Amino acid sequence: MKIRKELWFGLSFMALVIIGAATLLLSVEKITNGHLGLLMLSLVVTAIMLGFPTAFTLMGMGMIFTWLAYNRDTTKTLDLMVQAAFKTMASDVLIAIPLFVFMGYLVERANLIEKLFKSLHLAMARIPGSLAVATLVTCAIFATATGIVGAVVTLMGLLALPAMLRAGYSVPLAAGAITAGGCLGILIPPSVLLIVYGATAGVSVVQLYAGAFFPGLMLTGLYILYVILVAKLKPQWAPPLSAADRAVTLPPLTQQLTTGTARHALTGLFNALKGKRNANVPLGHILRQLTVVVLPGLLFLLVLVTSYRAVTTVEAEAVYDIQQIGASSSSTAPSADTGGLQEPPQEDGLKEPVAEGGLQEPPSGDVQEPPGAEAPAEPAAASVAEPPAAAAASADKAPAGATTRDAPTWWWVCFAILGALVALFYLFLSFARLEIFKMLLTSFFPLMMLIISVLGSIVMGLATPTEAAAMGALGGFLLAVAYKRLTLSVLQESVFLTAKTSAMVCWLFVGSAIFSAAFALLGGQELVETWVLSMNLSKTQFLVMSQAIIFILGWPLEWTEIIVIFMPIFIPLLDNFGVDPLFFGLLVALNLQTAFLSPPVAMAAFYLKGVAPKHVTLNQIFLGMLPFMAIQVLAIVLLYQFPAIGLWLPQLLYK
Repeated sequence: MKIRKELWFGLSFMALVIIGAATLLLSVEKITNGHLGLLMLSLVVTAIMLGFPTAFTLMGMGMIFTWLAYNRDTTKTLDLMVQAAFKTMASDVLIAIPLFVFMGYLVERANLIEKLFKSLHLAMARIPGSLAVATLVTCAIFATATGIVGAVVTLMGLLALPAMLRAGYSVPLAAGAITAGGCLGILIPPSVLLIVYGATAGVSVVQLYAGAFFPGLMLTGLYILYVILVAKLKPQWAPPLSAADRAVTLPPLTQQLTTGTARHALTGLFNALKGKRNANVPLGHILRQLTVVVLPGLLFLLVLVTSYRAVTTVEAEAVYDIQQIGASSSSTAPSADTGGLQEPPQEDGLKEPVAEGGLQEPPSGDVQEPPGAEAPAEPAAASVAEPPAAAAASADKAPAGATTRDAPTWWWVCFAILGALVALFYLFLSFARLEIFKMLLTSFFPLMMLIISVLGSIVMGLATPTEAAAMGALGGFLLAVAYKRLTLSVLQESVFLTAKTSAMVCWLFVGSAIFSAAFALLGGQELVETWVLSMNLSKTQFLVMSQAIIFILGWPLEWTEIIVIFMPIFIPLLDNFGVDPLFFGLLVALNLQTAFLSPPVAMAAFYLKGVAPKHVTLNQIFLGMLPFMAIQVLAIVLLYQFPAIGLWLPQLLYK
């Protein structure tokens, strides 16, 4: 019987795990409970690679070794299992998982991805490697809205891969763009991975979402930059689109308004309102087109006015009738009939001691001022002058009693950039581009509004992740209704898949809780911590070692198994090296992109192979994923060198 290479790799990896565990046990003089904990970890990894369900493997191994740790006490073992299950059931964070998953399945079945890809690849037709760039952008948006890697890779494999192959694209480049873009859903919020990590590590999911936003955009931008560079340096790998592929078919009524697709849309529509040009075109059609054209300008003016009022309006400070401590009584002393605290009567109050027998001034001749120490003349103004910095700061603020202030510099910069973009939009708006813009209005903008509303409400503190997930599920439901894709069978299938996925995640948490408790009870965590600290690693060395281990674990294991099994081992070590769990979680989220791309257990590759043409081999898909894995490693290095990429937004909003 011939054994496949992937199976050989898996068997070899399992053999290395077993040999390593056996060597460790045989090398010690006395086997302690801590060594049993490491043996349990090795057996769990081996059993998962053999194909046993992860959740029940964790529970089974955890129960067996807990029973051994409790000296064969079945009652305590069962109590631990019940407590771990109840702890998972009582977690408020996990409620967001089924809601986000339900939103993803509904958006997937709204069939927006075909319109989204077509409109994006037409809008980016003049960019080198436009089909691959449009694929990456489509994957990023759709993966963000759904968070389901398998669904995104499968749909884009059916839609984008044939289009790129027909255009003459290299098979590895096309496959790499689809698989890497589809995996962005586990990094860019709202991501189920971040929820699972937050619940495991005890980190705020809201801060994780805020922190993962810019790293996700950075990784997407690096993917797009790589594709553009490849298309520039190797045009034969990503040929430009032909004129026929870039052509946009105009509606019959719009064709009567112009003789060519390069005609300027704004002036053409205004000219069509008068004269004989619109003799055969209904006025209602022209007005509808004009409404679409002026929509970006009206939206820009609305944002301009509302933001200007927000940044220039000064809220009136609340005035309280409370005397400041240490203030002069002559200026703020209350009147006699106010009923507040008053100066004691002068007759019975504090007085100067009498001169006889009391404290007296020393003779003026005994103590003299040293030469040059004469008191300087008091200034005519206040005795203490403001420092220059305080004076400058007070100058920027609105004067007392004012209701407005000058707009800050950042607002003018943003206004100038947005204004330039709107001006360029109208300057180059032809009738063909108007049709592309209308396609984006029905595919790109609904998804972006759904994503922004969900993420914005979470990041800005308007809603908890659970509440935002509920609103996202409602938004996905309304999208399916709007696009006439919501049927009873679609709803039943979405609910069933949501229940299946949520049950898998919750059972994983139960198994992880039992496994972690057993590992700590046996002393495995203490043994690992002692071993790591004995290496005298610096913070950088610890982060490199931990990320290298996670990178290697991504080859045989999926991200769920890495999070629930190994994160409880790494998290207690972070305090010893001064590592922020939030920052560590962002590094892990970037690193776990490789779990879907690294062979031999590269699930994204198998998803794509299942729908790819027969001539596309698995080795070609693996070859195409390697450059994107290198980009992921580069993104991890950039995030470590510049932590503000991930920490700036959480610190701005929540610190």
